[in-house]
Amino acid sequence: MRVLLTEDNQGLAQSIVQYFSEMGHAIDWVDSAEKAESILAHDTIEVLILDVNLPGKSGFELLTSLRSRKNSIPVLILTARAEVDDRVSALDLGADDYLVKPFDLRELAARCRALVRRERGKSDNEIHCGNLSFNSATKVVKVNQEIIELRPREVQMLELFLTHLDRMLTKDDIANRLYNFDEAYTPNAVEQTLTRLRKQLQGSTLIIKTVRGLGYLAHVHD
Repeated sequence: MRVLLTEDNQGLAQSIVQYFSEMGHAIDWVDSAEKAESILAHDTIEVLILDVNLPGKSGFELLTSLRSRKNSIPVLILTARAEVDDRVSALDLGADDYLVKPFDLRELAARCRALVRRERGKSDNEIHCGNLSFNSATKVVKVNQEIIELRPREVQMLELFLTHLDRMLTKDDIANRLYNFDEAYTPNAVEQTLTRLRKQLQGSTLIIKTVRGLGYLAHVHD
């Protein structure tokens, strides 16, 4: 899951970033709506966690701007405002969910997963591809009902391929989903992770092909 957090409370933001990172999600943090707009204009983000009270443009103004441009990214609003009118306003402006501070980080992550599932047209966390299964909440991978131990980056890559079956992904597509802006990675980092993942998935019906000059294509082999 590729997440952008827009929050001006540094302590809260750092806690969210640490928790999501430990869960194996790529997450970036900015402290203003203007910075978020710049990122959203160029990068692929799966869910936006958006604080309401921000310096400069407010979270509601950013949300209104996104929806006016037909940007349908799932948006979860964070705010200290607990009144019903505020919740109604957020949802009417185009927010997909709303969480009042203080909150439990586990609930925030679960709500984000639910938004991504809805965007993908799924009703639960389980993905089944032939003899392989993956749970996006627990990060458990099984082949023929046996648990396969994967590194966090391999889990991220697997989830990306499973949610983009039979679609070409370039190396840049993969890197943009796996790494946040502060992470440095070598040009062959994607290939190294893919090599390890393929080795771990030997015996599964999920095949990840390299298409020379284009990228990578995952499909289920019958």
